Amino acid sequence: MTLRPLARALDTVLDRAVVPGFSSIGYAVRRRLPTWPADPAAGALAGRHVAVTGATSGLGIATARQLSELGAHVHLIVRNPDKAAQVAADLPGPSTTWVCDLGDLESVRECAARIVAEVPVLHALVHNAGAMPPQRTESPQGHELSMSLHVLGPVLLTELLLPVLAGHEARVVLVTSGGMYAQKLPADDPEYVSGEYSGATAYAKSKRAQVELLPILTTRWAADGVAVYAMHPGWAATPGVTESLPTFDKVLGPILRDADSGADTTTWLVASTPRPRGGELWMDRRQRPTAYLGRNSPTSDERRRVWQWVATALDVSP
Repeated sequence: MTLRPLARALDTVLDRAVVPGFSSIGYAVRRRLPTWPADPAAGALAGRHVAVTGATSGLGIATARQLSELGAHVHLIVRNPDKAAQVAADLPGPSTTWVCDLGDLESVRECAARIVAEVPVLHALVHNAGAMPPQRTESPQGHELSMSLHVLGPVLLTELLLPVLAGHEARVVLVTSGGMYAQKLPADDPEYVSGEYSGATAYAKSKRAQVELLPILTTRWAADGVAVYAMHPGWAATPGVTESLPTFDKVLGPILRDADSGADTTTWLVASTPRPRGGELWMDRRQRPTAYLGRNSPTSDERRRVWQWVATALDVSP
C-alpha cells in the first residue's frame, strides 16, 4: 500500500513530462506499477456486440482484434469493404462489416439505419476513424473535413444508434489525440475558415472539440444509460502518423508505441468491470487532465457555442 502513492506520483510525472509519458516508455513503465488496473477477464465480451469505426488500419485493426480476442462480435464500420474483408479474416471471432464514410453525414445516416434495422443490441461503440487532410477540405455537406469526421460524424452516429445502445450500460469511446493539448477549442471558427490552414492544427482542434464536448454528451446520453469517454493513445506508430507527420515519425520513431499499446486503454474501457465512470479523458487506464495548468481550457460559454454549432449542423435538439 505504501508504494501506491509513489506509483501514482511517478505516473503523473511521466504524464506531465509528455515525451516519456506519451511514448512507449510511459506505457512500459506504467504496466509495471502497482497502480496498473487488472486486465479484463478472458471472455469478458463474450456475447457482446461492439462497433469500431476506422477498423482497417493502425489502431482500428488493433482495437478490433483485441475486442474479438475477448469474445466480442465486432462490427467493422469502414469506408473500404475490401480492406475490411482482410481484417475480418484475421479476427478470431465473428464480425460484420458496415460501409460508412464518417465524414459524410448522409452516409452516417444510411449506415445507422441499416445497423438499427439488423442489430438488436450494441454494447459499445468505438469512434476511431480519423484523417488529417493536408489542405482544407469540405465534406459533402460543406463542413471542414476534420471537424466533420472527428466530431459531427461520431456524434450523429451515436445519436442514431441510441435505440440499440440504450438500456444496456453501453460505452462510447472517442479516440482522441494528445495533440489536442496544444490547441484551444475553436469556438469562434469551428469550420477553420479564417487564417492559414494547417492539417495538423485542424486535426488537433477537432480532437480538442471531442474532449471538451464530453460533459455535454455525458449529460445528453445519460438518460439512455450510455457512458461516454475520450481516450488518447499516446504517441503510436500508425500508417496515419507516418503519412501525415513524417518528420515527427522519423524523429520519435524509435520510442513510438505500437498499435496494440495505443489501443489498450480503448479495449480496457470497453471490457473492464465495473464500468468506469463516464465523462473523462483517459490514457493508459487512468483519468487524465484535459489541460495542463489551465492552458487552453475553454469557458463554459465556448463549449456551449461549439455544441450549438454541432446541434445545428446535425439538425438535432441542443
